[in-house]
Amino acid sequence: MLGTVVNALTIIVFSLIGTFLVKRIPDRFEEILKKASGLAVLFIGIRGAFDNENVLLLVLSLVTGALIGELINIDKWMNRLGLWAEKKLKMDSPDVPDKNRSFSKGFVSASILFCTGSMAIIGAMQGGLLGNHEVLYAKSVLDGTMSLIFSASMGIGVAFSAVCVFIYQGGIALASMLIRDFLTQDMIREMSAVGSLLVAAIGFNFLNPKEIKVANLIPAIFIPCVYFFITGRLG
Repeated sequence: MLGTVVNALTIIVFSLIGTFLVKRIPDRFEEILKKASGLAVLFIGIRGAFDNENVLLLVLSLVTGALIGELINIDKWMNRLGLWAEKKLKMDSPDVPDKNRSFSKGFVSASILFCTGSMAIIGAMQGGLLGNHEVLYAKSVLDGTMSLIFSASMGIGVAFSAVCVFIYQGGIALASMLIRDFLTQDMIREMSAVGSLLVAAIGFNFLNPKEIKVANLIPAIFIPCVYFFITGRLG
């Protein structure tokens, strides 16, 4: 859990710096930074997806995961959670700066970006299985940088994404300790590839005003695990 704790604390610290110490970025600089960040995230996601060795499984995972996610409507519930927290913290008050009114968007966007992809999954698994936190330490540096940029424009909601990071990565680490004999390299590889494509979708959302509801695609990450379990039983 050490790597996950460091990751979550890094997000909180840099988000607070971005929210309270960094002055609001002028619109033209904010826009170009978002585009540049979008390109970088898109590249990271696509590069990670190339680890995939079973294209059919990748497609099946995305389609099945999308259907499950849309049925549950994860995006709606995550937005509701953000809006509930925003209301409880009175972030919708007229006295609050405009950037803090985007609490929900900051919370959802940062949570998805920080919780999906190969680094989150593999890093948490390595921490749980091997006690090796190097991947999560590297992820903390990247997340801290993105937290600073996000919070400067979207406010304190970004800091609360640390809760999702802690629960998500901590859950994977603890689960890995319990089911270490069940997990295989093939499972990790394919789950990470799907997660990387979701990260690429986040990058796409930075570049395109018509956003993909990436939260509704999150179940796709776990379809490869189910696939290998079923094929293993049948084989």
